Amino acid sequence: MIYLNGKFLPIEEAVIPVLDRGFIFGDGVYEVIPVYSRHPFRLQEHLQRLQKSLTGIRLENPNSEDKWRELIRRVIDLNEPDDQSLYLQVTRGVAKRDHAFPGNTVPTVLITSNPLIPPGEKQLRSGVGAITATDNRWLRCDVKSTALLPNVLLRQLAVDADCVETLLLRDGLLTEGSASNVFVVRAGIVFAPAKSNLMLAGITYDVVLELAQANGIACELRSVTQAELNEADEIWITSSSKEILPVTTLNGNPVGNGKPGPVFQRMHDLYQSYKAQVMRAPR
Repeated sequence: MIYLNGKFLPIEEAVIPVLDRGFIFGDGVYEVIPVYSRHPFRLQEHLQRLQKSLTGIRLENPNSEDKWRELIRRVIDLNEPDDQSLYLQVTRGVAKRDHAFPGNTVPTVLITSNPLIPPGEKQLRSGVGAITATDNRWLRCDVKSTALLPNVLLRQLAVDADCVETLLLRDGLLTEGSASNVFVVRAGIVFAPAKSNLMLAGITYDVVLELAQANGIACELRSVTQAELNEADEIWITSSSKEILPVTTLNGNPVGNGKPGPVFQRMHDLYQSYKAQVMRAPR
């Protein structure tokens, strides 16, 4: 069951006009919200980021925060899994095809739900593979835009190499993954690129930084060079669906000793404890 433009209905019955600007131009934004035990994870932060993206494309938010919360709660309740992955999308709506903003359109609002499948035990125990590639995307990666073709092509490079993710480099500096943020560990210190227009700051990225600060894990936000990435003791990728995943091979070479490292193990345990607190909170 999904929500589309004021109606709750089975996804098979949902229809969007072909002149929707999200379809024609990718003129829209989105959010992905993990739900654990029917609790939306960091909902406030996700809604704030949605607002930031809407502001970035000059589109007025079609709903108040209370309305979003009501709709999200209803979609969660209408679907069976206790753990869900909610997808929210807002486009500029339906109009005659023209690059310029249309005068008066009603935004298209979509909320869907899928089962949330966290990383498996094998991935957490052995880690995953990644490759690097040049970050050839636009300069407003901080906007969570539906126009994701560059990310799709970059992610496919990883799939073609039998890897999980592509880590992106712009002018010799790490930005993020094609669908994740990236952390690097050297000599026990966690490094990550600071927030900028060249990356989408993830909600999980923020949680990792908060947990590091609260638990005495040294962490620095600064530029990370390609050489530092290649010489890292540990590499992690983070996202709402991946949570925190260790990268143990990069471009076919082992990261550190080729196994998930001790700093990852500690952060993983802290993250799971934090998530358990969320799941125990009143709905």
